[in-house]
Amino acid sequence: MEQSDSHPDRRPIRARGASVFARAAEALARLGVTPNAISVSSMVFAAGAFFALYLADRDTMAVSDRVLLFAAAVCIQGRLIANLLDGIVAVEGGKRSPVGELFNEVPDRVSDGLILVGVGVWLSGGGVVLAWAATAVAIATAYVRVQGKAAGAAQHYVGPMAKPHRMALLTVLLVYAAFVPASWQSLVVDGQAWHVLMAGLWVIVIGCLLTCLRRLRLIAMDLRGGQH
Repeated sequence: MEQSDSHPDRRPIRARGASVFARAAEALARLGVTPNAISVSSMVFAAGAFFALYLADRDTMAVSDRVLLFAAAVCIQGRLIANLLDGIVAVEGGKRSPVGELFNEVPDRVSDGLILVGVGVWLSGGGVVLAWAATAVAIATAYVRVQGKAAGAAQHYVGPMAKPHRMALLTVLLVYAAFVPASWQSLVVDGQAWHVLMAGLWVIVIGCLLTCLRRLRLIAMDLRGGQH
């Protein structure tokens, strides 16, 4: 399959050109797997991340708990790979669907919520509230992008905290938490200890707010004909 990111409504992803994903997409297409089914599978991976985090015990951090944290990180990457493959099968594989846009957007919002809230559940306490806040602003970044398209602007996928950035940050922090001693997992700020995943949620909240503002600015420029 020939890979192309030239479509203005398509998220630019470097990995899309990798031969391993092209071969995987071709295999899925030959098996008759639809892009919409692949989109739904991304929610399955996200649910896997949620339950892994739900089952992991932050207090004991036994080997089994660390395995669950690593499994959550793997599920996050599985979610992203599913997001990648559904687009390749749909566009390069010629299997677009009239409802493809719905399957492209709605599962992503569900997946964001499952993963972010899962992190909050693992952190417990204030982490739950912060995770819901992160979910809200993560969904807002997509809302701004889609509303811009509806208004006649291009779809802007810029960050600093777009979906791939959020998932990359959480993956790195989960892998870190899975392998390092518990005493290495906290940041001390003004005498208060912050778990690295709590700090990561704050980065996501602030980064998503900046992302919304940046996208709004670009959308406004589009609607004004490129004028500042």
